[in-house]
Amino acid sequence: MRKSKGEGVPFDESKKVIQLERHGKMKRGIPLWAVFFWILGVCCILYCVGIAIVGFGTYFFLMWGVLGFISLLTGTFLSNRERVLRVPKWIRIIALVLFLAGIALFCTVEGMILSEYSAVPKPGADYMIVLGAQWKPEGPSDVLRRRLDKAVEYLNANSDTIVIVSGGQGSNEPISEAAGMRQYLVNAGISDERILMEDASTSTQENLAFSSRLLDKENDRVVIVTNNFHVFRALRLAEKQEYRHVEGLAASAHTGLAPNNLLREFMGIVLQFLLGDI
Repeated sequence: MRKSKGEGVPFDESKKVIQLERHGKMKRGIPLWAVFFWILGVCCILYCVGIAIVGFGTYFFLMWGVLGFISLLTGTFLSNRERVLRVPKWIRIIALVLFLAGIALFCTVEGMILSEYSAVPKPGADYMIVLGAQWKPEGPSDVLRRRLDKAVEYLNANSDTIVIVSGGQGSNEPISEAAGMRQYLVNAGISDERILMEDASTSTQENLAFSSRLLDKENDRVVIVTNNFHVFRALRLAEKQEYRHVEGLAASAHTGLAPNNLLREFMGIVLQFLLGDI
């Protein structure tokens, strides 16, 4: 039937027109979300390669490669609007909610980590615990050396503080971390009589658990020395183990490794929270 001049387009036909217009727009340009994930993926992969070239003590940096690959795949999927719209709406909504919840969780945990990034304890602690890290054939790793140097500063300013060096011997270490740390402190001028050794631990939890046998958790004031990105988790673990008077002393860390350290800490905190350790 022919429509008279000025007569409106029937509803069914108008829907087809709208759909055709939408499909036409879909073919123009690339969605910003796709571009975002592509850029993120490239950055993650380049960062992974950069850490591999420089060298790092653990293989966690490979996580950046994994994240980069996932981001590139996500960007490729999102680059085609028609493909995205073929996914049921309820699945798209759930995916978006989970993504936003993940971002919120990540920002919250990172905020907690950064809250202790510059931790400075009060003077006059009874004990100090220096948490172990890799000891290489040529001496302490960069993160451990920074912890030890920061410990020396506090010990020189607080002559009555006893220091506990904590760390066992890994399969790739020539001596126990505790033995290496003890010698480092002695060489730095700290009296051997002020140094206690805990050389059986293999993790931060064990560092704190085994070191607690050398002091009174209920009454002694304890300072935990570790790198800035690790202070928050170390303090929460200590509190969970019923250290009653504990503070952190933040040593610096390599600036270029900050993203890697913060991501690793995020995963460590979430995992230990789920396990009930913090």
